[in-house]
Amino acid sequence: MTTRLLGISDFNLQSLSAELARLPGLPTIEAVDTPYGQVAQTILDPAAPGWHPAPDVALVWTRPEGVLETFARVLRGETVPIEQALADVDAFADLVGRLEGRVRTVLVCPWVLPPDRKLFATWSWNDPAGPDRLLARLNARLLERLDARPGFFTLPAPNWLASLGSAAWSPKLWTLGKIPWTNALFQEAALSIQSTLAGIAGRSRKLLLLDLDNTLWGGILGDDGIDGIRLGPPDPVGEAFADFQRAVLALSRRGVALGLVSKNEEATALHAIREHPEMALELRHFAGWRINWNDKAANVADLTHEINVGLDAVVFVDDNPVERARVAEALPDVLVPDWPADPANYVRALQALRCFDAPTLSDEDRERSVMYAAERERRVARTEVRDLGEWLETLATVATCEPLGERNLGRAAQLLNKTNQMNLTTRRLAEAELLAWSRTSGNVFWCFRVADKLGDLGLTGLLSLERHGSGARIVDFVLSCRVLGRRVEETMLAHAIAWARDAGFDEVSAQPIATPKNAPCLRFFRDSVWERDEAETEYRWPTARPFDVPNSVQLVVRSD
Repeated sequence: MTTRLLGISDFNLQSLSAELARLPGLPTIEAVDTPYGQVAQTILDPAAPGWHPAPDVALVWTRPEGVLETFARVLRGETVPIEQALADVDAFADLVGRLEGRVRTVLVCPWVLPPDRKLFATWSWNDPAGPDRLLARLNARLLERLDARPGFFTLPAPNWLASLGSAAWSPKLWTLGKIPWTNALFQEAALSIQSTLAGIAGRSRKLLLLDLDNTLWGGILGDDGIDGIRLGPPDPVGEAFADFQRAVLALSRRGVALGLVSKNEEATALHAIREHPEMALELRHFAGWRINWNDKAANVADLTHEINVGLDAVVFVDDNPVERARVAEALPDVLVPDWPADPANYVRALQALRCFDAPTLSDEDRERSVMYAAERERRVARTEVRDLGEWLETLATVATCEPLGERNLGRAAQLLNKTNQMNLTTRRLAEAELLAWSRTSGNVFWCFRVADKLGDLGLTGLLSLERHGSGARIVDFVLSCRVLGRRVEETMLAHAIAWARDAGFDEVSAQPIATPKNAPCLRFFRDSVWERDEAETEYRWPTARPFDVPNSVQLVVRSD
């Protein structure tokens, strides 16, 4: 599916449109150009060029002197009261805010100045009225004004300039075609826009699998022993590996799960991870591992299946080019980046990856590595209990049902848009659309948080109903794979049926829509005792008929 992007700017965006059209991968982006310099006209006039057919995304990319009259005066050497400049920003933010509800997503570039400005640069940063210092304050004000608007996201434009330096700006292009930036910068921008939209759609990568020898530490553990591997100071090479571990740990704290795939003796490797004093990464940070002498591609596939994510969510990092080539060839959905030979460049290589890009982070994202580690403990516990029902009861699972609201909207939209396997219809909605739907008369929307004795699994379930004749129809039935098979799904349906009964409806119905990835959801309904039509396209449960509530899950319903 192609994403239509409407570019709104005070300069010529045709070069960006060309770069977006050349991008491989997903999403495919079709840029719709509008007349440059017509920022207000394009936003305010629904009949302006580009609005028909309706775009999916609006990109607002402007120069500060092009849209802020006060800042243009500052660049001309005038002194402007800061309050007046801030009022200018507020008016621009209100203008951009008029895009809310007209497109699913609004991307806004912070204001930047050409990177090769050196005249009066020291004064510009030290004087509160200096252009650089003032612009930093104006950007902060703009982001504060747009932060509260659902579906609005900021692009990392300053990073594009930092990576290119003076090669980002072309005075000649500006005088010839009102194009301030070079093709190199537009290439950076296009890649960033694509990765941002992929992150918004839930297509960012979720699992980083790492080798051990010469990846997390220097040397060969089996040959050098725990005291001989290079990790930490005062060895410069050891410090590079320690820095890389800390960068990986920071990534895990931003929602990326970690795993190990290494050719080693498992007991020896686990001992080194536990006992080496310079290890920043501990066993509790890993969702799982395959440390053996088997084929690494097979190990990657096996571990990914165990952790319950798709191969298209995985990144594999290994210093050995032969192992990288093997995994890349055998598992083409796995991203296998080229990796530098010098460990001093490992952190840069990791931070250059765009595949983990996510415009927002929920509490569940930040705790994902902890949750996956707890899930590993659950898997171990399960092997010690023969009967599944007995094992589920030992977990003491609690599902807390709460209505959709501002507090949980971000995580709910994220779960709705990125969950594929346990998803009744795979409906995708932006935050504003989801909130508006939930507040429509006849509709209800609940979020489910799940916890057990091993930890908090966070907001992992969604359920919505709409009035359908004399009954209630399930619109969204979504459950994270982390809690699939824990009887939470039956608990959610029990709540829906009980609510519908109390509301006076005579039945609850569901119409699953098959997709290439939601077979678990379809199988769940086909294996159930719900009434169904011959084609198994609609399932019904009369509210007068009792519905068994699982004993292994305690349901807590909150009305706030």
